[in-house]
Amino acid sequence: MNTLPWLNPARVAALHAALDERILILDGGMGTMIQRWKLDEPDYRGERFAEGFDRTHQHGAGCGHDLKGNNDLLILSRPDLIAGIHSAYLEAGADLIETNTFNATAISQADYHLQHLAAELNREGAALARRCCDAMEAKTPERPRFVVGVLGPTSRTASISPDVNDPGFRNIDFDTLRTIYREAIDGLIDGGADILMVETVFDTLNAKAALYEIEEAFDARGGRLPVMVSGTITDASGRTLSGQTAEAFYASISHGKPLAVGLNCALGARELRQHVETLARVAQTHVSAHPNAGLPNAFGEYDETPEETAATLKEFAQSGLLNIVGGCCGTTPEHIRAIAEAVRGLPPRPVPGRESVVA
Repeated sequence: MNTLPWLNPARVAALHAALDERILILDGGMGTMIQRWKLDEPDYRGERFAEGFDRTHQHGAGCGHDLKGNNDLLILSRPDLIAGIHSAYLEAGADLIETNTFNATAISQADYHLQHLAAELNREGAALARRCCDAMEAKTPERPRFVVGVLGPTSRTASISPDVNDPGFRNIDFDTLRTIYREAIDGLIDGGADILMVETVFDTLNAKAALYEIEEAFDARGGRLPVMVSGTITDASGRTLSGQTAEAFYASISHGKPLAVGLNCALGARELRQHVETLARVAQTHVSAHPNAGLPNAFGEYDETPEETAATLKEFAQSGLLNIVGGCCGTTPEHIRAIAEAVRGLPPRPVPGRESVVA
């Protein structure tokens, strides 16, 4: 009898086997795909949140406040749209599907007065991605697909003051971050996530709060899922917003024994390459990269074609830098299809010190 119904050891073993065999493909940009639909306020509200009222849970939901732009809410108001995006990435060749939960924490949802939905958003976001992965896996049972439960950085930073006139001021503290992350973590696990990923880390102290609470959740449940951590280099300085190089970033989060560490967002693949190479040199675990489709243009849009992105990432793989690869802002199923084709047959980066890595 499985006393931990949320934990499937066979799936964890299948994930490790797949990582040993080939470079795994992560999906691409969720926001990019949502923007293609040009949604308006009624689309975000759906039936449940029409006229600012949560008809299911009898809460005032964004009363007097616009919900347009709250992409995470679409898990509940337009699950068909989010499922379609997940499925498009699966059809394009993705092995790993990220949940649409980047801003599904009480802190970020408070911007829309929907903080009471945080646990539900994470649980239902993972369950929705789970159904999509299971449906694709049923067609190709020889190739398992995995749900990556996403924990975004939140809209606050524990290391940096938001007030230039008061460097000592903080608008969030470590314990508050731990509390809000725990709600999201439990939701993702209960919804069926195979992996938890702390991603787009611009402040390592925020990430440490998430990693701390992940371990607390695992201890409370008596088991653990694989964990991924992905940071973001914010500019040409080669550092995160809180000031760390890629090597320092890895040193700061390695205590969490991640299945994979990587970089995503902010920069395109060309600009990210030297920093991924640094991680590949120092990391005693798998390395991931899911960059933007180049740098944004003057209109905040991304012009890099699937072929261009794929050619750059193919060189990453040929140089032995990658175990997991995908896309971030500006990438589409077309980009993921091109990336999957470009790295097909190329060997994954050998992982040093494998015996020290705990899934």
